[in-house]
Amino acid sequence: MDTKRTVFPSQGLPYLLVAPQLIITIIFFIWPAGQAVKSSFEREDPFGLSTSFVGLQHYLRLFHEPAYLASVGRTALFALAVTLISMGLALVLAVAVNRLIRAGTTYSTMLLWPYAVSPVVAGILWWFIFNSSTGILPYMLEFFGLRWDHQLNGAHAMILIIIAASWKQISYNFLFFLAGLQSVPQSLNEAAAIDGAGPFKRFWTIVFPLLSPTTFFLMIVNLNYTMFDTFGVIDATTAGGPNQATNTLVYKVYTDGYIGLNLGSSSAQSVILMLFVIVLTVIQFRYVERRVQY
Repeated sequence: MDTKRTVFPSQGLPYLLVAPQLIITIIFFIWPAGQAVKSSFEREDPFGLSTSFVGLQHYLRLFHEPAYLASVGRTALFALAVTLISMGLALVLAVAVNRLIRAGTTYSTMLLWPYAVSPVVAGILWWFIFNSSTGILPYMLEFFGLRWDHQLNGAHAMILIIIAASWKQISYNFLFFLAGLQSVPQSLNEAAAIDGAGPFKRFWTIVFPLLSPTTFFLMIVNLNYTMFDTFGVIDATTAGGPNQATNTLVYKVYTDGYIGLNLGSSSAQSVILMLFVIVLTVIQFRYVERRVQY
């Protein structure tokens, strides 16, 4: 079989074509990351007039700080809950839409709309819905004897940001699960149905194993989402309160660095957060991917 090869007239042309993307990556990603690593080993006064090298002092202090250790636990709970809820509901919705013969496109379009909403707007929407004074859900919960107040109750505040962050991510997961379901050969389901397997058994023994690459990919994406992209949701709903009950790792970087002006500690926290995500990704590729069926 003949293969076509592209020959560039100049050896520098390929590098010129990728130069814009490389420049953007260096300026907006690599350079800020390098500055954060550098700042994590320094102490700088709030006015930026003097800087001194302190080595690992910021890192050692963080692991002896109760507030930081508590934020690690809150982040783990938040990440696990959002990942399970958003992926679970997205899979259920994808299965339901995939079974539709008519109006499937209409339902898919409607379910994708929330993904176009920014995290801040999503947080404000759920803040209004759960507002203890004017929100409709607290009013309905009072009929069951539950007094909702996320401004005073830390557990209520955590539930609020979990719901808001999950709702924002369901559309993204739904899109990939639906694409995965539509790529499953229908002949496999038909053969299993002829053998007497019911819908539930066909899904768990045939469809779901074939979705394992999609599920594995979404696990990584959702964990990164909860670690980095939920700042807007938290800031718009609870602002880390009450009493630091929703102060996750990404939000603590903001409060310590931007509000508290402790740039060295904030930089160290951002480096540790980045390392957490790298370690989780490596673990997933090293151990979880073994169970993925391609």
